[in-house]
Formats: sequence, structure tokens, C-alpha cells
Amino acid sequence: MTELAKIPLAGVIGHPIAHSRSPALHGYWLKRYGLPGHYIPMDVAPQDLEHVLRTLPQMGFVGVNITLPHKEAILSIADIITDRAALIGAANTLIFRKDGKIHADNTDGSGFIANLRQNAPHWDPTAGPAAVLGAGGAARAVVAALVEVGAPEIRIVNRTRPRAEGMRSDFGAKVVVHDWTHVGQMIEGCATLVNTTSLGMTGKPDLVINLDRLDQRCLVTDIVYAPLKTQLLIEAEDRGCTVVDGLGMLLHQAVPGFERWFGKRPVVDEETRQAVLSA
Repeated sequence: MTELAKIPLAGVIGHPIAHSRSPALHGYWLKRYGLPGHYIPMDVAPQDLEHVLRTLPQMGFVGVNITLPHKEAILSIADIITDRAALIGAANTLIFRKDGKIHADNTDGSGFIANLRQNAPHWDPTAGPAAVLGAGGAARAVVAALVEVGAPEIRIVNRTRPRAEGMRSDFGAKVVVHDWTHVGQMIEGCATLVNTTSLGMTGKPDLVINLDRLDQRCLVTDIVYAPLKTQLLIEAEDRGCTVVDGLGMLLHQAVPGFERWFGKRPVVDEETRQAVLSA
């Protein structure tokens, strides 16, 4: 008998995970390109994470995405960590190598930039300071990406200032920390404004900031994609700003993992967006 090729398996691990749109996204790409494979959501508690990860390759898994609350903990489990994942302090994409080692990367920052490049092609990150709301793992990925594309200054505000101060230590002199109470003043003169907090997300408290000092030439984006257009984006758009929702970041950050796992680089387009939104 001829030995049949194994069907590659991938998935997303979180706790909880039922809300994730990643299965719909990867499932759409697999069908679109006629590729063999499956992408499976897995709810894994923190205490079980390493055992599950070490077992998955034996079951035919070639890699997984990692989401909350595991993105930082994974760095103590992975055997190989990319420089950008180490700098950010979190990983979201794992590759299970044939030698049994777990390779961890972070594609959130590249996904963030690709989303802005696609949906706001005239955006120039070097045109002025960037203001980043929040100092968690997503903020670290965004700041690393903004440094890489040449933002001249990155202003950070977080409800707990020490966490923001830690980012200044890690990312250097371009980072300037402000108090949360001064967020209205911080955004003045910015070319880019990014909300990386969960404020404004469905089921979370509202994000309340005064946008009176926001320049209409500023690009405003929110990594939240439920709702697709947050109150921040609505108010910024009313002021004449270009706004970009957070769904594209989710789509673009998924591209490198899909390519490594299934052997095809997928295209992020309007059909992809609609497939995920309608799931």
C-alpha cells in the first residue's frame, strides 16, 4: 500500500476561545485555495498549556496561534524565540518543527502595519508623533512596529504608569510616557493615534477621551474589531480623520502562520473580510 500524506492540522489556543474568528479565517483560506488541512479552536487552561503543546505535534499539528491569556507564558515554553517576539515579550504564532522544537514568533506588529498600509495607503508614519493608548502585549507589538517604520516619537499613556515606564526602558528614547489624565493633551500634533486597550470593546467600559486637540490629518486606528467601528473611530471620523478598524490587523497577522503551516501565502482582500464578518 502507498502511505498517504498526513493532512496538516493547525489551530488557535486560548482560554476562553469560543469568540475567536481565526477558525473562520483559516477555514475560508483553506477552502479558497483548495488545500488539505484543518484549523481547530482549543480551549486550554494555563496549567495544561505546555503538556498540550508538547502533545500536538504527535497528533499531526504543524503549528498553532496563541491568544489570551497565553501569549506571554509561551515564551517560557518555546525552544526557539524570534528576536521580535523576545522584544515584545509575547508570541502569537508557533511552528512545530520536524526536530520536535517549538518555534515562537510574534506577527501582531507586522499585521498592524499591513492593515494600515492597505486601508490608509497615504499614511506616513514618519510625519509626526504616534500616540498609543495602553501598555499591554498588543501595545508592545504596536510600539515595536512603529519604531521599525520610523515614527519619530511614540507617546504612551496607560492607566497604570509603571507598565508604560517599562516600555520606555525596553524601546528607547523615542518613547515618551504621559499620565492617563493628560491623554487629551497628548494627542495634540500626532500623525497616528492607536487604541490598544479593551476599552470600547463590546462588553467592556467605554473609552472616554477628549478629541478636541486631534488634528484631522491624524490617522486613527483601534485594534478592537467588535464592534467593527468603535466610538473612538466614529468620533475621529466625524472630525475628518482617516480611520482604520482593527479587523485587518487580525487578518494580516494570520498570513505568515498560514503560509508556514499550509504552504500557500493567502491574500487579504474584501472577500476575506466578508467571510470572517459573516461567520
